[in-house]
Amino acid sequence: MTNTIAAKPKLSFRRQTLYALGALVAAVALPQLFHVLGAVSGLGTSLGEVFLPMHLPIILVGLLAGPFAGAVSGFLAPLVSFAITGMPDAAMLPFMMAELCVYGLTAGLLRHVRLPSLVKVLIAQIAGRLVRAAAILIAVYGFGSTMNVSTIWTSLSVGLFGLLLQWVLIPLILYRLEVPKHGK
Repeated sequence: MTNTIAAKPKLSFRRQTLYALGALVAAVALPQLFHVLGAVSGLGTSLGEVFLPMHLPIILVGLLAGPFAGAVSGFLAPLVSFAITGMPDAAMLPFMMAELCVYGLTAGLLRHVRLPSLVKVLIAQIAGRLVRAAAILIAVYGFGSTMNVSTIWTSLSVGLFGLLLQWVLIPLILYRLEVPKHGK
């Protein structure tokens, strides 16, 4: 029987907090970069919906720093972004807060599990999307929200390129960070 827990150093609370703050800054700044590129190219805010730039730093911080850093930065990133920029839209804010919190938490819980990075990313994505879908369904059928349930499927198809980008970038970043530096 093989050991399924990978030996990674335990990070101090201070270091986890610093990682979470870094992810929070990236999760607020990256979407703005995509919105600017969208405005310049004439595509508007749709680039953010396609590339999902807020998701990448949240999953990454969970995998690097653990569930505390991932969950806190995932929960706060949409809220801070909304407070500063007005995005995401107020109607989508609670769903994104839940989704990103679960991304970070799930990725963080998988930090020490021996699985390929891509599998960890996939598991975090599935968990986050399921929670978002459940929250939307509860809002519509439990609380009578006028939100269209098709939002669940639309966000998947529109954001597919962003999900694929995460499959490539996050394992690549993790690999580059974990490869021992020669000569040091």
